This record gives sequence, structure tokens and C-alpha cells, in this order.
Amino acid sequence: MAEMTCPSMLGGGNLSAGTVNFLCNSLQDIAINFTTVDNKFADATYAVDSTYLLFSAYLVFAMQLGFAMLCAGSVRAKNTMNIMLTNVLDAAAGGISYYLFGFAFAFGAPSNGFIGRHFFGLRDVPAPNFDYPFFLYQWAFAIAAAGITSGSIAERTQFVAYLIYSSFLTGFVYPVVSHWFWSADGWAGAGKSGTPLFGTGAIDFAGSGVVHMVGGIAGLWGALIEGPRIGRFDHAGRSVTLRGHSASLVVLGTFLLWFGWYGFNPGSFLTILKSYGPPGSMNGQWSAVGRTAVTTTLSGCAAGLTTLFVKRLLSGHWNVTDVCNGLLGGLAAVTSGCAVVEPWAAVVCGVVAASVLIGCNKLAEKFKYDDPLEAAQLHGGCGAWGLLFTGLFAKERYVNEVYPNRPGRPYGLFMGGGGKLLAAQIVQILVIIGWVSVTMGPLFFLLKRFNLLRISSEDEMAGMDLTRHGGFAYAYHDDDSPSRAGGLMMKPIASRVEPAAGRTPPAGA
Repeated sequence: MAEMTCPSMLGGGNLSAGTVNFLCNSLQDIAINFTTVDNKFADATYAVDSTYLLFSAYLVFAMQLGFAMLCAGSVRAKNTMNIMLTNVLDAAAGGISYYLFGFAFAFGAPSNGFIGRHFFGLRDVPAPNFDYPFFLYQWAFAIAAAGITSGSIAERTQFVAYLIYSSFLTGFVYPVVSHWFWSADGWAGAGKSGTPLFGTGAIDFAGSGVVHMVGGIAGLWGALIEGPRIGRFDHAGRSVTLRGHSASLVVLGTFLLWFGWYGFNPGSFLTILKSYGPPGSMNGQWSAVGRTAVTTTLSGCAAGLTTLFVKRLLSGHWNVTDVCNGLLGGLAAVTSGCAVVEPWAAVVCGVVAASVLIGCNKLAEKFKYDDPLEAAQLHGGCGAWGLLFTGLFAKERYVNEVYPNRPGRPYGLFMGGGGKLLAAQIVQILVIIGWVSVTMGPLFFLLKRFNLLRISSEDEMAGMDLTRHGGFAYAYHDDDSPSRAGGLMMKPIASRVEPAAGRTPPAGA
């Protein structure tokens, strides 16, 4: 059969050859213009989605500042420089280890269900499914997990131990877990390309398990193997509160973390220009992003308020530090199901998360466990509750929108979706506890065995800022010795003037 061309199709009528050529050339120009416009739309969509992902990555990275301020305010002043330096190194050491190994282990496709095998050192990136913004976003998540662990072992850990565990956690332990639940090749994730676990896979949208439980369980083992800080429990075994030195820094860190969570949870969609309904409708990923931000907010608010009133009943006073930790517990819990639950369910999530945190803290005191940031209780305990919460409250419509192309996928037990999703969530909790325990537990044990984990009792009593970092973070007094600047003698000025005993200070003093 002869090939059909434009002139042959139009030339059979009464049209002249010139008219046929004119019409064919016009149609060809229109087709070219349509192709150009279509390509421009595709480029614009890619640019918008990449910009959205980069902006989300910047927000998640800003959480490192929140971690630093929260940790600094939660420890005693004599260890402030130490804990802030560890937060800086979580980002720096974690960045190199994740670049060399972590990203490949997490998302190096094609791979098996256990671990990735490509993109070491970002070789062959950009790839069809991965570009640099995706790497940056996932790196920010990896160092968040390391930042959680650093809080659990604060005020008593050698500096070299931070470098070793942070590199190992971000380069191997965390990436393997993220591969299991976030990679299309992972064996247990809801986005698995083949048949997922129990027909649904575990739904951990932004990382209640992958990030928070991993960091919390790692911190649990570090703090258990190190033992409590000197003075945390008295000779009779009673708990002694070692309060952090700055509630202001705790509040500042909490708000910075809350702000960064809007990149952590809504940003986990990775794209925003995707429609769920007919053209022109409001039903699209942009709406799901907004809903996720709302559920994130409500869970944190509910947890903070619940903690406020429960702690008031238990202790008899209003404690801002407890409220901040409760709020963060609610945020950590809703991170798993934030995209697939209704706003009212997020309130339930926050209320229960606060109760879980308070209960875990009571258990920690009972078993003489010392965690200055309550990181294992907050991120490990509330993270586990968040996975269970998703298995109970995930809504069918939202599950099918966020994880499409699998009709009949199970959803939340309390929403009428059966128990398969809840079973997958329980499996995730168990395998994360097991994996982190068999990797980070032996690492901390070996560090202790080779005297690389805990500082000496003398250094701990004096404070690591003085013994390990050249001086305190805060200058309480001016230097008493003369200073020279440009060859001129600077007259020292006393930092404080105390009235002599028995003398009345002058009016206005």
C-alpha cells in the first residue's frame, strides 16, 4: 500500500497544485508549532517541579539549624559548643558519605529488593528518573536521621565517635531502610513496582519509620551502651533532672523544626504539577500538598496542647520544654500518614503521640535510661505510633491518589479497608528495630570496647567545651589580662561591680 502523504490526500479533489501545497505547508507549520508549545509546557512542568523539590530540600536542610538550637538549649551550658559542632558535622560528614555510598544504596536502580547498586558518587546522574534536586532532598533527610541520634548521646560522647557513627548511619544503615520502603525496587514499600507486601506495601510517606525510628533506635542503643550522665540518677536510683541551660533556644529550635517540617512532609510528593481529576478541576497534587501541610500542623498542635495539660496535672506547673517536645512528637508521628489521612484524624494522631511520649519518658526513668533530648522516646516511640496510625486511619481515596495504578489497594482498618495495611505497618516497625539494632548496636559496642565512645569522668564533670573545644560557648566574664591591639594597651574593665559589704548603693545604681 502506497504511503499516504498530505499532497496525495488533498490532491484528489478539484484543488490546484498550488493550493494543495499551500494547505500542506500550513498544516505542517501548525503541527510544528503544536509540538513546540507541547515541549514548552513539558519544560515548564519539569522546571516547576524541580524548583518545588529544591525549595523543599532547603526547608528540610533548615531543620539542621532547628536541631542545633534545640540540642544546644537542652544540654547544660558547659557542653554547648560540643553539641553544636556535632550537628554541623552530621551535615558535613553525612553529606560526603551519602554522596559516595548512601544515595546509591538507597535509590541505585535497577537493583534487588534489599539494596541499591548504582549511582555511587552520583555517577550517571542525571538519569531518567533522578536528577540533582532529588539527591539534595534525600541528603537532607539522611542527615536529619543522624541529627536525631546525636541528641540521645549528648554531653558524654567522644568527638571521634560522632564522626564514625554519623558516616556509618548516613552512608549505609539509613539508606538501606529508605531503599526498602521508598525505592521502586524495595521489597516492602507502597510504591513497589511489582506486587507489594500484603498487596499494599507499608505506607511511610515522609518517614516516621524511615527517618524518625531509624534515628531514634540508633540513639537508643548509643545511650544504653554509654550509660546515663554522671548525676542523672542519685545513689538511691532516683531520677535527678539535669535541665538544659536555655529554654529560649529550645523554643527557637522547635519553631525552626516546625517550619522545616513543611518541606519534610508536603515536599515528599516530590512534584506538584499533577492532576488527579478532569482538566480545570481543583483536584490535583497541589491540593494534596496543602492538605498534607494542614494535617502536619494539626497533629503538632494537638500534641503540644495535650502535653501541656497532662504535664500540668502530673507536675503541677506549665513547662514550655515539655510542650515543645510534645509538639515535635506529634509532628514525628503524623509524618507517615500525613498525605493519606483526614485533618480530624491528624488531631487524633497528635493526642495519642503526646501520650506515647509521656509514657515512654516514664519508662525511661524506671529503667534508668538517660536521653538528654528524649530523642529515642520522641522519634522512636512516636514514629512507631505514626506507622500504626497510618494503618488505622488511611483513607481509600487519598491512598489511591498518592499511590495510583493499583485498584483495590487495602487502606486503613478504621476506615473500612481491612487489616492488611496495618499488618504491613507492623512489619515495618519490626524490621526497622531489627535492622538498626544489628547494625548500630554492635558499632556502639565496638566503640566502647576500644575506648572511643565515652569521655572520662573528669572531662564530663568539667564540660566538653572546656576540655575538648578550647573554651566555653559563652563569655561570662571579660578577660582580666591586658589586651594589646595595634600596639596600644587596652585598659581592662571589670565585668561586674559589686557593692561593698555594709554600703548602700547610690540611687539609680
